[in-house]
Amino acid sequence: MGKYFGTDGIRGVANETLDARLAYLTGFAAASVVGAGTSGRPRALIGKDTRVSSDMLEAALISGLCSGGADASPLGVLPTPAVAYLARKTGADMGIVISASHNPYEYNGIKIFDSLGFKLSDELENEIEQLIDLPEKLCPRTRAQLGRVVRGELGEAEYVKHLVRLAHGEYGGIKIAADCSNGASSFTARRLFRALGADAKLIHNRPNGVNINQNCGSTHIDSLRRAVTRGGFDVGFAFDGDADRCLIIDELGGLIDGDALLAVCARDMKARGELKNNAVVGTVYSNSGLNEFGGREGVEVLRSDVGDRNVLEMMLSRGVCLGGEASGHTIFLDDSTTGDGQLAAIKFLNLIAQTGKTASELAADVPRYPQIMLNVPAEPEAKLRKIASRELADAIEDAKSSLGGVGYVIVRPSGTESLIRVAVEAETEEKARKIAERLAELIRAVP
Repeated sequence: MGKYFGTDGIRGVANETLDARLAYLTGFAAASVVGAGTSGRPRALIGKDTRVSSDMLEAALISGLCSGGADASPLGVLPTPAVAYLARKTGADMGIVISASHNPYEYNGIKIFDSLGFKLSDELENEIEQLIDLPEKLCPRTRAQLGRVVRGELGEAEYVKHLVRLAHGEYGGIKIAADCSNGASSFTARRLFRALGADAKLIHNRPNGVNINQNCGSTHIDSLRRAVTRGGFDVGFAFDGDADRCLIIDELGGLIDGDALLAVCARDMKARGELKNNAVVGTVYSNSGLNEFGGREGVEVLRSDVGDRNVLEMMLSRGVCLGGEASGHTIFLDDSTTGDGQLAAIKFLNLIAQTGKTASELAADVPRYPQIMLNVPAEPEAKLRKIASRELADAIEDAKSSLGGVGYVIVRPSGTESLIRVAVEAETEEKARKIAERLAELIRAVP
C-alpha cells in the first residue's frame, strides 16, 4: 500500500483525511499520469455512490482533471463495476469512482480504472502519489488545453443491457428480494430485475446521503434474512454501497457467502468446460471448506493475499477466470474486469433457473468451518506499532499451534479503515471465538 492508495483506492473520512484539496490533486495528477501517453486531451468517466460527500468530491475531482487537461464525463450515481465496464466500452482513458464501498457514510474514496477497466497498476498509483505530494511539479493547462466537462456519455442503461445479456433462463417464477444498501444499486437494481422479467422486491433502496450501509447491505444481512423468510422469497441478494459485492440469503434464511458462491459457480463452469485451468482464486481468508469442495470436484483452489486487486493479479498470472473473496466480491473475468454484485446475482439466478434447485440445495454440499472476525479500533499511527509487538507475534504462533492443522489465524491492519482485523477459523465456533477474543484483548493492551 502507498501513502494514499490502499487496498482499494484512496479512502478516508470525507473532509478530514480525504478532502476537496486531495480530490483536486488526485484528479490533476491522474490527468497528468494516465494522460501522458494519449494524443490530445485524455478523457475520464466519473461515477459516484450516494454519500453526502460524493458531490463535493466529484466537483473537486472534475476541477483537477480539467486543470490537468483532461475531459471529464460525470455519469452520476453508478455502481463501481458499471464505471469499469463503461470505460472499456467507450474507449475512455480512465474511469473514476467516488465511493468508500462498504464503509460507513462518513468515509469516501477514489478508485481509478484504466482504459481496459482494470484498476491502475501500483506503478501508476505511485506516480500519482508523488505528484500529489509535489504539486509544484503539476503543469496547469491554459487556454485551449484546458479540459472540459462532457455530458451525454453512455451510463446506467448501457450497463444494465450488458448485465441482461448475461442472463440465461426464465426468472419469472423466482421470487427475489434485494437489499440495495441505500447505495448505487438503488438506481440500477429495479431497472435490471424489471428487464429480466423477475419478481423482485427491493429493500433499503431510498438513499438520503447518510444511510448508505447503515444496518443494511452485505455488511448487515439480518434485515434481508428477515425479509426473505417472512416474505416467502426464493432468494435474497445483499449488495454493498457501490454494488461490487453480493452476499446471498437462501430461502431458509441461510447465508451463501462469496466462498460458497465460488464453489457452486466453479462446479457449473467446470461441467460446461468454461472453468479455465480448472481453478479458482480465493484469499487467505477463504474457508477451508472451499478447499475440501475443490478437492472433491477436481477444482484447484489458489489463495491470494486479501483484496480484490490481489485476487485479480493472481487470476491473470495463472490464467484463471473465476475468483473472489468470502465478503462477496466475486470476479467473473470473462464478463467483467472487477467484482460486480449484480452480475453475481445473475450468475446465481442462472443456476436456479437452469437446475430447478432451490438456493439452499445449490450450496448444501459446500463444507464450512466456523470463522470469527473481530475488528479492533487502532489509529493509523498505532496500527504498525501494535502489529509489530513481540508479545502479539508469540500469541499468534501459539494460537496457530493450538489449531492442530485445521483452520487459520490472521491478524492484519485494515487497508481501508482505522482497524486491525483478527480472523480465526477453527473446528468449532467456541474455539475460534476464544482465540480471536484473546488476540483482540492483547492488541488493545499494546500501547
